[in-house]
Amino acid sequence: MPPGCMRSALLPREFYDRDPVRVARALLGCLLLRRARAGLAGGRIVETEAYLADGDPACHASRGRTRKNASMFGRPGTAYVYAIHSRWCFNVVTEPEGRASAVLVRAIEPLAGLPLMQARRAARQAGRDDAALPARDLARGPARLCEALAIDRRLDGWDLTRGTRLWISADDGPRPAAIATSARIGVTSGGELPLRFYWAGSPFVSR
Repeated sequence: MPPGCMRSALLPREFYDRDPVRVARALLGCLLLRRARAGLAGGRIVETEAYLADGDPACHASRGRTRKNASMFGRPGTAYVYAIHSRWCFNVVTEPEGRASAVLVRAIEPLAGLPLMQARRAARQAGRDDAALPARDLARGPARLCEALAIDRRLDGWDLTRGTRLWISADDGPRPAAIATSARIGVTSGGELPLRFYWAGSPFVSR
């Protein structure tokens, strides 16, 4: 996966400017990529969750705009990064500016920069050797994903359509043979909504 090839297939803003359910399904099989000083890392998206602008109590924007969720009200294709239990979660903003819907990226299949991701994840686990972290556990779950890719609050509001630092590209590789749907994970309100989508049969999906 040469970086130049991946950047040439950068997802445009129009990709994100639509219903979050459609975006959540369409993101499966795309490449989430992060370039930092330490190098390039990333992989194929295999699990997402949609959060709706209307009628969704689990959506962070359901009670209005705040300093912490302001990025959700931005242009489609903006990164929304928030903290939960001192760890980070990465979302992509969808629909027109002001609608405040988003897609949480829950898991990727690591394809680039595995040693870098192992080192970052091992740093969170005192006493564990980098090599003891198998690829399937590097980015399986939203907090692990952010640790592996060094995504934190500094990337909140980042324009994913720029193709630098943090971006998403289309992939000419395999597409999901089947997309499975379930209720979202870890939400106390609106948890029954079938808004989690994942690559059926992938070992890199959380849980």
